[in-house]
Amino acid sequence: MVERDLKPGDRLPAEADLIVQFGAAKSTVREAMRLLEAQGLVRSRTGPGGGHFVHEVSELRAQSLLANYFYFRPPSISDIYQIRRVLEPELAASLAGKVSEEDLQRLERAMASYESPPESIEESEAQRIAELDFHEVLAELSENSLLAFQCRFLIGLLKNLAVCRKIYKRRIPDFRRLGRDYQVRLIQALRSGDADAARAIMLAHMQSAQHVMERQEATLPRNFLTG
Repeated sequence: MVERDLKPGDRLPAEADLIVQFGAAKSTVREAMRLLEAQGLVRSRTGPGGGHFVHEVSELRAQSLLANYFYFRPPSISDIYQIRRVLEPELAASLAGKVSEEDLQRLERAMASYESPPESIEESEAQRIAELDFHEVLAELSENSLLAFQCRFLIGLLKNLAVCRKIYKRRIPDFRRLGRDYQVRLIQALRSGDADAARAIMLAHMQSAQHVMERQEATLPRNFLTG
């Protein structure tokens, strides 16, 4: 696929042709195709016009595979925020002055669901997930696909780790308000093009969130992903 510069949707040679091209047994070629399909690099289609086709691995699938790696190596909240403290301030700085007014309004709309204090535990949990959605939107705006992927992966962990979901069901005074205040200031820095301010605000936001989450984590048992 690499040598021929094949693109998503391109058809691979027929099985018989692959057997001849690689001098391999039918069982070997079929096993290779199964492995490629399991990795998401190839998809098969039956019927008229069927065969094997090059398939682009989605970010969701890539993140799912990466999450499986950590299934028996569950990261702590400290592990996650150690990386977030490095990546997200740089993400914020890189976006300063480069985000359209439409995208800035998109960030502001993302904040609307947690403008007011929650009235129930269920609403508190939903607001925390929405606050993480804000950070996913920021990552989507990045022109650096590697940076965006890493940021979204960490956010995905925070959304799905069992210990985090238990924390989100708790009433934590000022957690919502402080996070939202940082985000309001961040949008102002992005709108004015102040990269240094955007970096500093995001770093303070990460440090504040880490402090709260670690303090809550210390009182809960460790499990990995929610069922």
